[in-house]
Amino acid sequence: MLSAALLSVPFTSLAISQPITLPFIAEQPTIDGKLDEASWQRAKKITIDNVTWPYENSKSPVTTYAYVYEDGETLFIGFEANDPNPELIRAFYRDRDAAWDDDLVGLKIDSYNNSQLAYQFFINPLGVQQDSIENELTKHESSSWDGIWDSVGVIHDKGYTVEVAIPLRVLNFDDSVASKTMAMEFLRFLPRSERLRISNMQIDHGNNCWICQMPSYQGFEQAKQGNNVAIIPSVVLGKNETREIDGARVDDWESENNTEASLDVKWGITPDITLNATINPDFSQVEADVAQLSVNNNFSLFFPEKRAFFLDNADYFASTLNLIHTRNIAQPDYGTKITGSKNGHTFAGFIANDTQTNVLIPGNLGSSLVALDEKSENGAMRYRYDFESGLSLGSTATHRQSHDYKNTVYSIDSKYKPTVNDVFLVQVLKSQTQYSQDFIDELCDGDNCLQPEQVICELNSDCDYNEGVLRVLSKEQQSGTGYYVKYQHDEKYWRAFADYNYRDADLRADLGFISQVDFKKFTTGGEYRWYGDRGNWWNRANLYADWDITHNENNELLEKEAQTSFSVSGPLQSFFELSVEHRNRTGLRHDKSRLDIDGNTDLFSENGVGFYSDFKPTAGVFASLYMYTGNAVDLANNRVGDKFHIRPVLNMNLGKHFEVRLRHTYEQLEADGSEVFTANLSDVRLTYQFNVNSFLRLAVIYTDLERNQTNYIDDVDSQYKKLATQLLYSYKLNPQTVFFAGYSDNGYQDDELSSITKEQRTLFAKFSYAWLL
Repeated sequence: MLSAALLSVPFTSLAISQPITLPFIAEQPTIDGKLDEASWQRAKKITIDNVTWPYENSKSPVTTYAYVYEDGETLFIGFEANDPNPELIRAFYRDRDAAWDDDLVGLKIDSYNNSQLAYQFFINPLGVQQDSIENELTKHESSSWDGIWDSVGVIHDKGYTVEVAIPLRVLNFDDSVASKTMAMEFLRFLPRSERLRISNMQIDHGNNCWICQMPSYQGFEQAKQGNNVAIIPSVVLGKNETREIDGARVDDWESENNTEASLDVKWGITPDITLNATINPDFSQVEADVAQLSVNNNFSLFFPEKRAFFLDNADYFASTLNLIHTRNIAQPDYGTKITGSKNGHTFAGFIANDTQTNVLIPGNLGSSLVALDEKSENGAMRYRYDFESGLSLGSTATHRQSHDYKNTVYSIDSKYKPTVNDVFLVQVLKSQTQYSQDFIDELCDGDNCLQPEQVICELNSDCDYNEGVLRVLSKEQQSGTGYYVKYQHDEKYWRAFADYNYRDADLRADLGFISQVDFKKFTTGGEYRWYGDRGNWWNRANLYADWDITHNENNELLEKEAQTSFSVSGPLQSFFELSVEHRNRTGLRHDKSRLDIDGNTDLFSENGVGFYSDFKPTAGVFASLYMYTGNAVDLANNRVGDKFHIRPVLNMNLGKHFEVRLRHTYEQLEADGSEVFTANLSDVRLTYQFNVNSFLRLAVIYTDLERNQTNYIDDVDSQYKKLATQLLYSYKLNPQTVFFAGYSDNGYQDDELSSITKEQRTLFAKFSYAWLL
């Protein structure tokens, strides 16, 4: 523990405008969490004593210090987190990026000091790491980014201490200047009855750009780009067994053994330009996606990216609209990517092939997915320039092409902040798309796909047409446009906004996630915020309301909606929200061979009440509950029904090493006096975390869908059950040096099967090692 005899002077950056100098000390401490090296006594001492959330700049109930210096290659930080009640410290062994509910210390680094992106590094008292990137343009934080850095924590009778070593190679920065300036914030999170965010700086809650308020630190004169090359070979071993299930007939298992070697290379050409390349990559999803209920939903579900090649500097590709969603690229043979930022210029680009091609066909009442068994070439580019006046201009281009189809998108966008309270967002995009006859045949199984006017497609009749078929039939070559405009004024106590979103019928953005087109939507809304004082039973309250209206290009009404919600945050880190909504929305088309809305659809009214609550009553316990009841359109039968939806979640740590995560979704729909369907979806994950590096996890996802066949227009199975399991052992020395071994299977049951029958099972192992040169 450090004593008062330290040579450095305590520092709190509450009123500092000039950059603070960080000392250069050519000594590397042993990262063991003990803070017992002499170098820490010469480090810059920073006091972390200001509560910035849920309160605005109040005195911290605990004392915390950060000791900071650099040696030209690494930024070293030592945290001394004192606690008068160390038995209340919340800390568990967890996987990387999963310790957000624990006690934490850490820092944010804006390495270009331009208020656009901030690296975030947080550590719990046991040394478990969390890192992410905060993007000021999109207002999103991406925990998918993983850097290679070291940390160790130690809990003792006065609190805990943490030592951190962040190699400067993991940061992008400008090394063309001798003395480098970076903005930083040093933090501690104290979760007790309230979760206090404690900082070394004051934050104006009337300015929603918190990155912009971080103080500047200078130094790093000897920080230069070295080789900065990472070579990551990997080997994947697997045995995959599948079998065909046709009705009640179950074929024998067919086995395939796979041994694949791959190579990833990351080269920091300069500290601000990075080249990534991959050959024969293993882009498998090691961990199962969170289960989502898809019943009574006409639009495709969104799943986040988890693969390292695409995640590295992924925020450089971000714009207001999601034009680059790399999970569209399923199984590439190769990929290369370059990203960089210098003097306000940010650029990024990648190319990758794909051995299969999945194309999303958007509409205004639903979307369809086409899977082509052919290779495709994929590429994207992004450029942005940030002016010092609060203005940024950007441009994005994407391209996908296979034998039967191609799609190209061009976009320009801008963000302008004339004041700290006002922001304007604009994005305009244009696309060119071509579909071949073979592509159309994948969507339409009939003989009259090119002549919809000769087909009778009543609502309750079989029809070769759906909206997706008609969208690709509209023209041999489709040229589409779209734009998005938003203005928001945000004060401490209130905000108001308005936006307009237009996408014409021929717009496609097939490398992104644009699941709806042929609409124009206007939205306006606002919220008012209340702030509690210390000693109140509540600390935050919020009243929100918005109204929106959506038409298609022909000015036919698709949806009109009004909703409001009231929320309050209180003791035991609790949060409660009550919401009410009223919506008029379009049902299914009566004649599916026509895209008309007026005279071809019904307009239904939906009214509902929602409730959400979560709380953390004690260390290692999180519980939440979401409920909804009201009217809902039965999208399979084109009518209004009564919907009830409930989703409880319970995450619980049993000791320091074992965690149980339970999530269940129940949904029931009734119409015309009887049940339509009842759906149950259970997601169970049991994890034993041996230490900060390794765990064993069992995941079980079970779906049970029961339908009342007499209450459906079309023929449906009365039951559908699905069971997916995965057992995974993981060892991570760092995010790129890993070993995985596991087993997974899945099966289903319908009316023709008497029990859940497995259709796939896989045994797999993966090893990768990162050489840092």
